[in-house]
Amino acid sequence: MRSGGSRAGTADQDRGPPRAMRLLIIRHAIAVPRGTPGIPDDERPLTPAGRKRFQTAARGLARVARRPDVLLTSPLPRALATAEIAAAAWGRVRPRKAPALATGSVKRVLTVLTAQPADATVAVVGHEPSLSALLAHLVSASRSERLTFRKGGAALVELAESPAKGGRLLWYLPPKILRRLGRR
Repeated sequence: MRSGGSRAGTADQDRGPPRAMRLLIIRHAIAVPRGTPGIPDDERPLTPAGRKRFQTAARGLARVARRPDVLLTSPLPRALATAEIAAAAWGRVRPRKAPALATGSVKRVLTVLTAQPADATVAVVGHEPSLSALLAHLVSASRSERLTFRKGGAALVELAESPAKGGRLLWYLPPKILRRLGRR
């Protein structure tokens, strides 16, 4: 049984008083390597293997995370393609381009997040090192404690107040675990 994209009995199920914002942070899947002749960095697409692996990971992601109310993505092709694959796994959500996710500025991403409904589940698809800097900021981690996202990895953070005030890390999953969940 599904309710709002979530399976009954999962850790992501709603209970009790009004929800806080939940932020799902997703790094883009495996792309053509930087420096590939004839392909500028901002135009790098996913590799066929990266696309296939993330399709499996996205099914796993849909098992552990409710369908987001909002799916924001960097407009760069590798992130947009990743967001489209995730959207297909969840169903009934479309990616919206958010240029701030391509800039690497935590402050600009926080501004975009603050404009979202306070009780929404918001997913963002972007790039390293900005995603790990965002996560470190949200959970008040120092640089040395920063969690680095592998390509296709994800984390879920609950933001009790505003995005600028940070929140609590609910889970952090590498793509390998998401793919295992997606094969079930």
